[in-house]
Amino acid sequence: MKRVLITGAGSGIGLQLARDYAADGWRVLACGRDRSRLEQALEGVEAELCLFDMENREQAARVLSAQDELDLVILNAGGCEYIDDALHFDASLFERVIRTNLIGTANCLAPLLARIKPGGRLALMSSSVTWLPLTRAEAYGASKAGLDYLARSLALDLAPHRIGVSLIRPGFVDTPLTRKNDFPMPGRIEVGQASRAIRRGLARGRAEIGFPFFFVQALRLLSWLPRGLWLRLARRTPRSTT
Repeated sequence: MKRVLITGAGSGIGLQLARDYAADGWRVLACGRDRSRLEQALEGVEAELCLFDMENREQAARVLSAQDELDLVILNAGGCEYIDDALHFDASLFERVIRTNLIGTANCLAPLLARIKPGGRLALMSSSVTWLPLTRAEAYGASKAGLDYLARSLALDLAPHRIGVSLIRPGFVDTPLTRKNDFPMPGRIEVGQASRAIRRGLARGRAEIGFPFFFVQALRLLSWLPRGLWLRLARRTPRSTT
C-alpha cells in the first residue's frame, strides 16, 4: 500500500487530499497540531494522525524522523496575512508569515527527505500569487516565492536520488482561509476540484501544477506586461491576492 504524508490535513485542501487519497486506497498520514481538530475533521476517514507543530524544529524532527518510508509527501500547511499599510510596514507580521510558510516547510523537509522512497515524490504548496506582485501581498507573496525557488532547486539536487519534486500553484480555492478575504476572488473553485487537479498532476509527475487553467493563464499573460504598465493597472484594481 502506498503511503502519503500530508501537512495541514485538518482543513481546506489538505483535508480534502487526505480524504481522497484514503478513498483511493493509500495509507494516509494526516499531520496537524491539534488532535481534536484532526479527529473531528477526519471522522470516518482511514488515516493515521501525525501530531506536531511545524514551526517547532525539534518537535517536527522528533515526530517525522520516526516515520517509515513514504511514496509521497505533500507539504501543504501554511497561513496568509496581509500588510494593509506598507508605509508602516509590519515586520512582526512579515516574520510570522515567513516562519510559517517557508521556515515551517524547511523544518519538515529536514527529517522527511531521506524517508521518501526512490521513485517517490515531494510536493510543495505555493500559490499563483507568485506570477506577479499584488498589493498587500508583501509577506504572503515573498513566502510563496521562496517556496517556488526552493522547489525548483530541490528538483535539481534530488533528481540523482530518483525523487521527483512538484510545485503546486493554486488560484483561489474555497477554504476556511480564503473565506476570510474581504475582496473579490475571480475563478474561485471548490476544494474537491483543487484536490482532483493536484492528484492528477502528481500522478503524472508534473513539475508544476497550476489551476484553475484560465485564471492561471491570465496571470501568466499579465506577468509578461512591462513592469511600468502592470504597476499602473495594479493601482486601479481592488486590493487582492490568492
